[in-house]
Amino acid sequence: MSNSAPSPAGIVRVSLWGAVNAYLVPEDDGLTLVDTTMKAGAARLVAASEQLGQPIRRVVLTHAHDDHVGGLDALVERLGDVEVLISTRDARLLAGDRTLDPDEPQSKLRGGLHGAKTAPTRTLEHGDRVGSLRAVAAPGHTPGQLAFLGERDGTLLCGDAYATMFTVATCARAAKRFPLPGLATWHKPTALESARALLALAPERLAPGHGPVVEGPVAAMEHAVARGC
Repeated sequence: MSNSAPSPAGIVRVSLWGAVNAYLVPEDDGLTLVDTTMKAGAARLVAASEQLGQPIRRVVLTHAHDDHVGGLDALVERLGDVEVLISTRDARLLAGDRTLDPDEPQSKLRGGLHGAKTAPTRTLEHGDRVGSLRAVAAPGHTPGQLAFLGERDGTLLCGDAYATMFTVATCARAAKRFPLPGLATWHKPTALESARALLALAPERLAPGHGPVVEGPVAAMEHAVARGC
């Protein structure tokens, strides 16, 4: 697992195998951890927080796929009293409920969705704030995926709405060299609309669930959206 250089606001990427990312976001009371990688990453995430000299106070999950929530139970066991947050919609997936609402596209849910024993302490909706982060609805990859915009420096922690392995791509299509986010996407037209909505935020940097952080990503995001589904 390796750490990236921090963003101007001190957001640090922690990557498992160079491909599965979590992010440590400094706040006044400690760290917000965005996503948990896999179970194997839990000890290293705690070690990364210790290197920064701050405790993890809360765990925020972009969505309920295994490679984002897989370390949750092990982290909570290590950390004890820690806040856990996820969207209201994906909280159902985290609890093992894979039913779709009548007004949702009735496409098959894809990707690993084994859930977790840990229940969220709070659920989030579009526009909610978690410290310096603002939740932005980004459904499509899962019904309730959220992205988080760092309002201090414009870093967009986008979950799997985009990936940057080899190239910047939306999860609305299976990129040739790294198809996994596209293959795990529930409803591609919705995912593409979410990618457009995130592009409209004009972020200063793109911090995805998979791949390196991209500085000045708008042109690459535009190209990815133009490729469509």
